Amino acid sequence: MLHTVGMQEKILKVALVHELLTIRGGAERVLRVFAKMFPEAPIYTLLYDEKKMGEWFPRERVRTSKLQEEFPFTLNHHHYLRRSPAAIEEFDFSEFDLVISSSSAFAHGIITNGKPKHLCYVHSPARYLWDRSHDVIERSNRGMVGPLKRAYLERTFHQLREWDAEVAPRPDTLIAASKEVQRRIELYWDRKSDVIYPPIGDEWFTNEITSQRANEPTSNYFLIVSTLADYKRIDLAIEACNRLKLPLKIAGEGAAMDALKKIAGETIEFLGYQTHDQLKELYLHARALIVPGEEDFGLTPLEAMAMGIPVIGFTKGGLKETVTEGDHGAFFSEKTPESLMKILDEFDQKKYSPEKCRMQAEKFRESNFVQKMHSSINTLMSEAS
Repeated sequence: MLHTVGMQEKILKVALVHELLTIRGGAERVLRVFAKMFPEAPIYTLLYDEKKMGEWFPRERVRTSKLQEEFPFTLNHHHYLRRSPAAIEEFDFSEFDLVISSSSAFAHGIITNGKPKHLCYVHSPARYLWDRSHDVIERSNRGMVGPLKRAYLERTFHQLREWDAEVAPRPDTLIAASKEVQRRIELYWDRKSDVIYPPIGDEWFTNEITSQRANEPTSNYFLIVSTLADYKRIDLAIEACNRLKLPLKIAGEGAAMDALKKIAGETIEFLGYQTHDQLKELYLHARALIVPGEEDFGLTPLEAMAMGIPVIGFTKGGLKETVTEGDHGAFFSEKTPESLMKILDEFDQKKYSPEKCRMQAEKFRESNFVQKMHSSINTLMSEAS
């Protein structure tokens, strides 16, 4: 990257940091944009699954932590929670001018020793350490070993919260993924941040999509595109569609897959990981995208709207910053199957204009994101000059 200093231009040496490269989710999609912005930048991460992530992040660009070197037999990051802070702090960035961290838990805690500037893009302060801590601990308190797991997590989360608060001042600049994330940064870290919304790729926008969607016959299935994790509350959507006998297709992978399959009825279909082209087809023929959990922001609703389909989601969180009730979708107000069922039972996709949905998604194009990030980087580096 060229950075202007006075009348001269300097080529910045940049490094990227991301906690885990073990599953494809929204945070990893943002990292892909950073990787395209800085094609020469190495990517530092605690754990890396080349089989799942090699296509997005080639092995030659990735620098893994001591956790992967010492314990190559498992990529389950839950086994390493207590060791993750020390592992992220051991990376050496002394050869770089700028480090961009992409943080949902630990990446903001890197040590730069003041040499490179550190810009942190915050997807969220770790939800399981702060606002979801009690829920996670309660879920662990099951079965014969539940009390032991609970005691372990209580101690671990307390230690990690202390570390999290201690290292919050380390980044020079914080960029929040949404106003909701910005609020939590100030609440938990007592720091100010700027908001730059995550992007969707310009490839989602093609001229024929809106007209094709407008001419589609009424579709018969609802769609979820998500990492399969407990906090995504996909169980609510499954239960609601079970009771109403509504077709629901679920695209994505994750640790909660087996548990969700156990509660799924005959109208629920699990598709696993889907390619970009496969997702386009799924969006194009869906009645609506369902987002049943409380999102920090949410990229899949933007993809859905770019394809001309509305969104049904929970009324709190970052989704309210992208979807307008009545224009681009509908909201349910309680985290219960009954609350979602009411929306699904009354839902009429013909009320929502594909063109209006697409125009909303246009605001979040990748090219806009890149421009805003470069502006923030130039501001940071100018302050350092």
